[in-house]
Amino acid sequence: MSQEHTNIVEGPYLLDILDQPRALHATLEHLQKDLYLLRRAAAIRRQPHARVVLTGMGSSLHALYPLELALTAQGETVCRAETAELIHALPALLAPDSVIVAVSQSGQSAEMIRLLDQNQRRARIIGVTNTENSPLHRKSDICILTHSGDEFSVSTKTYLGSLAALEMLAAAWGGLDPEPLLAELSTAPESLASYLASWRDHVQGLASHLDDVLQYFILGRGRSLASCGTGALILKESTRTFAEGMSSAAFRHGPLEMVSPASLVLVFDGDPDTRHLNHKLVRTIRECGGRAETIGSESQLTALRLPENQSRTLTLLEMAPLQMLTLAIAARTGFEAGRFRHAAKITTEE
Repeated sequence: MSQEHTNIVEGPYLLDILDQPRALHATLEHLQKDLYLLRRAAAIRRQPHARVVLTGMGSSLHALYPLELALTAQGETVCRAETAELIHALPALLAPDSVIVAVSQSGQSAEMIRLLDQNQRRARIIGVTNTENSPLHRKSDICILTHSGDEFSVSTKTYLGSLAALEMLAAAWGGLDPEPLLAELSTAPESLASYLASWRDHVQGLASHLDDVLQYFILGRGRSLASCGTGALILKESTRTFAEGMSSAAFRHGPLEMVSPASLVLVFDGDPDTRHLNHKLVRTIRECGGRAETIGSESQLTALRLPENQSRTLTLLEMAPLQMLTLAIAARTGFEAGRFRHAAKITTEE
């Protein structure tokens, strides 16, 4: 598809995407000022027999996966559950021996309000939210505000803010000095701004590769699974396109049968230790007649190429190429990405 036939509708969702470097910088700046909250969280960890329950809905739940990996590596007993399942199917976890890390960008979704009411302060709650004076902010034992700013619809700035806050929480829980991590994370806004400076070229370049694509798979391993889940979610809600996120390993266990010229499989490079497995999967998909590309430093497409990065900033950068993809899909037919028809920014019904 030529550039002259690609109509990029520039709406508030795009403005949120372009505002991410500023918003992430603001989140990190406030986290540095609020280190006392992280020290209080570390004190909760030192209490004996504490079980950690991680909960959220949608992208908030996906954002918790790197924290789950970090806490498990530290020897914690960790359960990650969708808030809807926690309140209806797993209420036994709302107990005095649980510490709940609850993430909600609005802090006032229907499930989160029910969780707070149902818990009745039995379990201790560490909240992460973008909304001051929300129910989650008021009723948590400790609440970390992301200060990401207002957001139109699809989670962009607030998702990155949650990831950054949870990285800091993981460090505090592990008794680590927060300053080196803050210095590491502070490189992400500049890297993100550099990538987004060419956003129009990225969108045009991706749009030219999407002929006859009807379905998308977003794959990865390790920490990148957070980006897989959130990436597939934003494709569905911003472009009303079929997309599924899963682990690269799981894709070989059956979904490989979905490979066809009508499917595009995007695979995150991810951590260096398993990168060769992800690249091997890309080769397999192409050998089966499918279309597959990597997202990372070795991508053949400029729009999917990220700086070589083996640090904890990886998940903060991985979403940008998928955001460009949503804009490219919408541009091909001239509609505005990220404007909801049926959903709402805050889900008020279970």
